[in-house]
Amino acid sequence: MAKEKRQALPARHELKYFINAAEVQALRMRLFPVMEMDSHCKNGPYAIRSLYFDDIYDTAWYEKESGVMNRDKYRIRIYRYSDAEIFLERKRKMGDLIQKSSTRISRKLCDQLVRGSCNKLDLVDNALLNDLFREMRVSLLRPKVIVDYTRETFIHPVENVRVTLDKNLRTGLLSRNLFSPDVMTVSPLDDGREILEVKYDSYLPDFISAMLWDVPAERSAISKYVLCRRFEPLG
Repeated sequence: MAKEKRQALPARHELKYFINAAEVQALRMRLFPVMEMDSHCKNGPYAIRSLYFDDIYDTAWYEKESGVMNRDKYRIRIYRYSDAEIFLERKRKMGDLIQKSSTRISRKLCDQLVRGSCNKLDLVDNALLNDLFREMRVSLLRPKVIVDYTRETFIHPVENVRVTLDKNLRTGLLSRNLFSPDVMTVSPLDDGREILEVKYDSYLPDFISAMLWDVPAERSAISKYVLCRRFEPLG
């Protein structure tokens, strides 16, 4: 039913910023000589689509808005609207650290989850799917909103640094049609801001920090999920 992959990644630091389009281009020029492009970016920025889950009480939404320090969020993630690689992911916030668990799933299982069915997930040898079964059965976890954006990723091996530029954030209006590039979407941001994310293991190397310190970007506890629920009813 599912092929396990990237199951238990270590906890990492994750800093998020709002940044305007002009500063994105200036930052790219700084990063190119020092960092490599992620393999997904060999042909340019790539489309990411996620379908986020929440429970009957919209706990993930309310916990984020309330600043709860320890919380979980489940999503299905695909790339370039394709079913070639489909991942179920859980993003776990633990104080100032983020841990992501991920497992590759089949299109058949993906379609089942999109329908809101957890049938037989308790029988598979996969801890993440077992946890999802429990949440879907006990808390009535269900798909809530599609989140789209285009990502460009710069990487460096020291401290496993990833700097991502996420552009054109869009939300799917009441759609669960995960693989259609023609889903009607709108931007939840009114001012054209983009999102900068900086991720690393234990510390951010000085030479990368120096490239970022004077970038006119507004650090914020950004949640793409919360932003994209803007047009969707809670409950």
